[in-house]
Amino acid sequence: MAKTEQGNGLDMRGGTEKLTENGKGGSYGSDPEVNGGAVPGERQVDKYGFTGGAQQYSGDSAGQIPIEVLRQREAKWLEMLNSWDKWMAKKHKKVKERCQKGIPPSLRGRAWLYLTGGKVRREQNQGKFQELDSQPGDPKWVDIIERDLHRQFPFHEMFAARGGHGQQDLFRVLKAYTLHRPEEGYCQAQAPIAAVLLMHMPAEDAFWTLVQICEKYLPGYYSTGLEAIQLDGEILYALLRRVSPVAHRHLKKHKLEPILYMTEWFMCAFSRTLPWASVLRVWDMFLCEGVKILFRVGLVLLKCMLGSQEKLKTRQGLYETMELLRAIEPQYMQESFLVHEVIELQVSEKDIEKEHHAQLRRWKETHGDLHCKSPPRMHGAKAIMAAEPPSRQDLKQMPTIIVDSLLVPKTDGVKAGDAKESRKTKEEKPKKTILPQQEIVNPYLPPTDPSPLLKHMTIEGSKESLSSVEHDTYL
Repeated sequence: MAKTEQGNGLDMRGGTEKLTENGKGGSYGSDPEVNGGAVPGERQVDKYGFTGGAQQYSGDSAGQIPIEVLRQREAKWLEMLNSWDKWMAKKHKKVKERCQKGIPPSLRGRAWLYLTGGKVRREQNQGKFQELDSQPGDPKWVDIIERDLHRQFPFHEMFAARGGHGQQDLFRVLKAYTLHRPEEGYCQAQAPIAAVLLMHMPAEDAFWTLVQICEKYLPGYYSTGLEAIQLDGEILYALLRRVSPVAHRHLKKHKLEPILYMTEWFMCAFSRTLPWASVLRVWDMFLCEGVKILFRVGLVLLKCMLGSQEKLKTRQGLYETMELLRAIEPQYMQESFLVHEVIELQVSEKDIEKEHHAQLRRWKETHGDLHCKSPPRMHGAKAIMAAEPPSRQDLKQMPTIIVDSLLVPKTDGVKAGDAKESRKTKEEKPKKTILPQQEIVNPYLPPTDPSPLLKHMTIEGSKESLSSVEHDTYL
């Protein structure tokens, strides 16, 4: 588990204090002494919203993306989101490649909502979140959730204030989930998942995305007994034998069970383990391709830390090995290195399912039938959409935003692949070009993320403005 002094561990102890009397939030003032320690002097906020802690951005994890490249990527993503069903059906490989490159920060929240199928669930259940939000909730779960709120990313400006809007929204989302799935209730590992989502989208969208992650991507992970995570631990251990025989032999020699080192990795989708730039890139791929990304990340880390005899010379023991896995060397978690290794590692959905069936047979032989009857796992966005094909109306954006094709520079240096993707410039003038009179601030984006697309946008198929009934909070 992560160190508790970082405020990012799955601390099972629980405090006695409550955030509010009624679960709707109290004071709005920042109280850093209660939420991770006082920060002397003026707080320096990084581009992701962190004011300190292990996940604060140091500036050296990856090079900055040139603004023109970012604009091109945003234009391509907006085009995809406007025809999501067609792209997923006919050009899923291109969607996957763009997720591997990294989703543009200004569109990450919307992209995650579409990738998980959360957008469709929201449209098909209009008013459901508001109904759940208005209910008081089970006092047992409400009490536990309230005691967990201040432990979620206390060095992030959104969650630093006791009773602030971040903690309030986190409470709302988690409480709504316990009402949506009363048989499952609340698991502490759901809190960081919901917190990451709330950094990128409003509470209702975060709720439906959380529902999809719990039901489609990681079914059974948060149920009593943690049987699903134990099964995946055995799958990870079996796959490690092929990926790194040295690491596998070392863990087997010291009888280090997978549940001891991979529980927080998988249940929190590495949100408490990796530097934040790497967390976001891993999530982009995970929500597109499914749980195989979590397996690949785990295998890469185990291979890097335990994959050579040289590294194991000073780690001859269970305790020493656990300490090594609790303090992974920074170079192995660095964004560009980790993403490259994850993409290159040959572990497929078929490999995971084959091992899943093998481990399930062994489980029944030793433990009997599973108590947790979770639904089949969906391997990524394509599988989710194929299982429940959405209607065009469910995928429609309100408002629909089309980016002027002039954003894509017409130079000889443009790659052939990019040239094919970019739409040809039309002779006629755009129907309607809107230049915003004032900057539109998105509270769900890091303060320094650029939004260059606000300067060039055409609203098509809708007469509503960006501040209309359905607020566009992503740009």
